[in-house]
Amino acid sequence: MASLSPLSVLLLVLLAHEVICQQETEMDQEELSGLFEFMGSLLEDPTWDQTYPQPCSDTPWPGVECESTGQENPPRFHVTRIHIGPDILNPPCKTTAKLSHSLLKLPYLKVLSLFNCFTSSPVSLSPTLFGTTLSSLEHLAIESNPSLTGEIPPSLAVVGTLRVLCLAQNNLQGEIPNTFGGLVSLEQLDLSSNNLSGSVPEEIGDLKSLTILDLSWNGLENEVPSSLGQLQFLQKMDFRSNKLQGKVPQSLGQLNRLVLLDLSHNLLIGPIPETLSGLQQLEYLMIEDNPLNSEIPLFLGSLRKIIVLSFSCCGLRGILSNTLSSLQNLSTLFLDNNSLNGTVPPNLGALPNLDHLNLSHNQFSGELIFPQEFIIRIGKRLDVRGNTGLCLSQELFKNRNVSTTYLETPPCLGTSANINSSRTWEEDHNPGDSSTLKPFWDGERGSSSHPIGLDQNLCFLCFVVWFIV
Repeated sequence: MASLSPLSVLLLVLLAHEVICQQETEMDQEELSGLFEFMGSLLEDPTWDQTYPQPCSDTPWPGVECESTGQENPPRFHVTRIHIGPDILNPPCKTTAKLSHSLLKLPYLKVLSLFNCFTSSPVSLSPTLFGTTLSSLEHLAIESNPSLTGEIPPSLAVVGTLRVLCLAQNNLQGEIPNTFGGLVSLEQLDLSSNNLSGSVPEEIGDLKSLTILDLSWNGLENEVPSSLGQLQFLQKMDFRSNKLQGKVPQSLGQLNRLVLLDLSHNLLIGPIPETLSGLQQLEYLMIEDNPLNSEIPLFLGSLRKIIVLSFSCCGLRGILSNTLSSLQNLSTLFLDNNSLNGTVPPNLGALPNLDHLNLSHNQFSGELIFPQEFIIRIGKRLDVRGNTGLCLSQELFKNRNVSTTYLETPPCLGTSANINSSRTWEEDHNPGDSSTLKPFWDGERGSSSHPIGLDQNLCFLCFVVWFIV
């Protein structure tokens, strides 16, 4: 056999490559028709299938991705990702958009994300839409769809391959299916900003791979299940703005990887369990607007990574100890609208990263002793209004570099103040109390060379003599 020239060999290689490419561009007709039907039920453009007849190869669309398994002969492309959202403007979703059961013809689909697509006509998640057919689905995100109503179908739990389930910012109602405990591969569960009701299922504690749990902004009731303490990989737990009751479970202290814990705006009662001292990775702790009616937990000072700490409107009582002065990473501290009393620890002003401090509307008293540099740096982000017994040093009032008018706090009497005193500012201004130190402006009153207190004593002596006579 005559040997082929180098040019002939090159031509044969190119021809073989072209044949392979042509084979790889092939797509199963059943799967292709399912894709066309599904996209046709969502998008405004009725000619989408004609504009993108080969969405996996020759005529790609930015919201569709495909892969070849490499195990078929000839090789075929399969749809693995469908994304529709505000980052893909053309074509938009139509006003009558719906979820077609043609989705079940896409067995290789891994990612389905639909953002702001259902905005007019009511749409629901059909119980038969999800099942064993979608055996490859890993990421399901249907978010920001105001006309997506109805209940969450329990059949979603059949999709055992799910790692991310996000149904946030819709209009879903009903309870969270307890069948979700079967989603053992789930890493992120976000059902926030819906109208869900009922209890938080105990079965969620079986999701041992969960790292994010967000059930905020719903109408969930009853107690926080103690089974959540089993979620050893959990990093974020957000239950903000629900109707949860009872005490914070002691088991939550076992979540030693937790970074964010938000239980704000619920009906939880105190005290906060000391077991939460085990949350050594915690950076954000928000429990404001709960009727805790207890003292500030002393263990908070051991949470050295805390950045944001918020206990506003919790009915806190007692003193504010120096325990928080050890939180070197603390940036935001909100303790406003409580019943805290005593003096404000001066060491708070030495925290290097503290940038927001709200102590307003409590019962603090005595002199507010903060470094001048701290007050200048934090400015109006320091709020101590509504503490009638609190006062500022005269040095701060006299210092032209410091503006304290926004604090709405009077100056202390005299050159110094007894910071351990529990007396209120009004009591210190009672002129009948001869032990009270004079305000610094008293020396400017009247033209008499005698102190005011001496004049009063002389008048009283004259009255006694007159009465005896």
